Amino acid sequence: MPKEERKNKFLIHPLPVLTDNIIWIWVEGNQAVVVDPSIAEPVISWLKAKRLELKAILQTHHHEDHIGGTKNLLKEWPYSEVIASKSDLNRIPFQTISVDNEEEIIIMGYPIKILDIPGHTKTHIAFYLSDKKNEKPPILFCGDTLFASGCGRLFEGTPEDMFISLERLNSFPSETEIYCGHEYTEANLRWANSLQPKNIEIKRRLLDVIEKRKNLITTLPSTLKEERLTNLFIQAKSVNELSNLRNHKDNWAI
Repeated sequence: MPKEERKNKFLIHPLPVLTDNIIWIWVEGNQAVVVDPSIAEPVISWLKAKRLELKAILQTHHHEDHIGGTKNLLKEWPYSEVIASKSDLNRIPFQTISVDNEEEIIIMGYPIKILDIPGHTKTHIAFYLSDKKNEKPPILFCGDTLFASGCGRLFEGTPEDMFISLERLNSFPSETEIYCGHEYTEANLRWANSLQPKNIEIKRRLLDVIEKRKNLITTLPSTLKEERLTNLFIQAKSVNELSNLRNHKDNWAI
């Protein structure tokens, strides 16, 4: 059995909400950390049903479908920390811990490294959760920058921003688990398959994802290993190539 399959894993639960958002909930003991809560009610119900206390909220960027539920969560758990980029204080004013690029913070006993990954928005961060004992695969909460077989639209950033951000995220170990903000996997793979219909890895993953979605199974998390095989944006060799792919995807219809 491969080494990575023998490892324990962080307990991270997906909570699908709205049309395609996923709120991630990381649980340690009787405490929980919530990532990008677009709405509050399902999170409150889930945490209370599990009898968990909300320790912190991680915010990757300012879009309403990622921060919309935070204020109501704070009404229920007023002592929870809200961790967001210091550069986005104006757009995420309720943050209680403001972080900078490359800063490391400790949450529930584990180190989390802050990564600036602009492109989708001017200010966007990822949270890289690791286990110093190397007993668990590392975790990457990457919001709307890196998706399963895709990347975020360039609302405020440039193709160069996104290219650099994806290169940075791609520098981590292959077993790193990718927890992104939306269930876009099937659409992304259908697009990639239309461009590379003879790509066996993309075809294989697409068929697997179609079957999961038929059964309402979440296709996430992914891994960097999987993304290196099936994500055309990760595979892009230049800013120009990424820009062309992004433009094509923006104008593509199933």
